[in-house]
Amino acid sequence: MEFHITKDLKKEDREYIHHQLYNYNSSHFPEDLKGRFEEISLFLREEDGKVRGGLVGEIVWNWLEIHTLMVDEDIRKSGYGTKLLAEAEKIAIEKKCDFIKLDTLSFQALEFYEKNGYQVYGTLDHVGRHFKHYYLKKDL
Repeated sequence: MEFHITKDLKKEDREYIHHQLYNYNSSHFPEDLKGRFEEISLFLREEDGKVRGGLVGEIVWNWLEIHTLMVDEDIRKSGYGTKLLAEAEKIAIEKKCDFIKLDTLSFQALEFYEKNGYQVYGTLDHVGRHFKHYYLKKDL
């Protein structure tokens, strides 16, 4: 049998790839961590319901991974990012996570995360040719 590589990835094909890797990874984790996956979405809304920021991530086994944290530029430095992080940390503790991990670029929010107790555990240089990519973690 011969195989070939295609670029026409369909949703069901993508789900198959994710599912297969998840199953493989699960076979290596302790029983009490199997099946621990939950998406986390927090939104900062105005009274009329308009979204002005939010945090999107997922609990995987024993950690919370934050994929996106964003607050509209005109209301940054007003404490809303810190409140979103605090709420995510509260959820992570309730869900018995051991740590939170996230990443940021050098022109984004490194100082903000460090001020909130996150520590750099890795970096990549020359991202976009001129920037650094930081990987951060906070133990709970």
